[in-house]
Amino acid sequence: MPELPEVETVKQTLNELVIGKTVKNVEILWPNIIRRPRDVQQFARLLTGETLHNVGRRGKFLLLCFDSQVVVSHLRMEGRYRLEREDVPVDRYTHVIFHFTDGTALRYRDVRKFGTMHLFRKGEEWNSLPLKKLGPEPFSPEFSIPALTTACRGTKRSVKPLLLDQRAVVGLGNIYVDESLFRARIHPLTPAAELSDSEISALRQAIVNVLGEAVELGGSSVRTFVNSQGHMGLFQQKLEVYGREGMPCVRCGTAIEKMKVNGRGTHFCPKCQKRRKK
Repeated sequence: MPELPEVETVKQTLNELVIGKTVKNVEILWPNIIRRPRDVQQFARLLTGETLHNVGRRGKFLLLCFDSQVVVSHLRMEGRYRLEREDVPVDRYTHVIFHFTDGTALRYRDVRKFGTMHLFRKGEEWNSLPLKKLGPEPFSPEFSIPALTTACRGTKRSVKPLLLDQRAVVGLGNIYVDESLFRARIHPLTPAAELSDSEISALRQAIVNVLGEAVELGGSSVRTFVNSQGHMGLFQQKLEVYGREGMPCVRCGTAIEKMKVNGRGTHFCPKCQKRRKK
């Protein structure tokens, strides 16, 4: 699933490609993508004639901001946007098409059909799901040491499930949680409430640094991710634990191990990230 760096990269490339384009009509080939309103004809009607002014991001969600409407889009596992000329053939994995008046079309393609789109009148998106309950952005002042401390002290969960919960901090998924915990030298199964002040500070900084570096490199193309211009991310070349099971730790040389944490494949160094003794 694309995480914050990949979604931010898609946001940036879409802003280079589609700003100022006006919707001629919207073609919906797989109605289940549209979650709000459930009437897909209403979804298409509300966007017809609207001009796209900005593409934003909140956590892992893209926000396509038109004159009076906002599309809140989640890419899920393999969703992607691509701007094409109208004469380019449409493949069977393309499910929503925003046709523009200039003869181009923004196509949403999703092999697994897991992606979602919610349509709101501008301003109403912040007070409704799926955005309403999201936590702080990692690059914002709200993601402070006190805020992370409160999140850690207020749960009985281990630290990895906490970080995957988008209410503690948005944008983290499996890849960047593993990378952040490695940099902070924290075992994924450490109870979040038992983290020391220094560990919480180190963890917050690791999250900011990992995500910042990944954004600069266009995200991680560990499976199928490409941006809206078809380019792959490069951060996978800097991954230190994720996907490196059995390979030597970049710090100490110990073999990286993999285990399941709440059903998620989790990579860590057993020497650098020692588990607390009960």
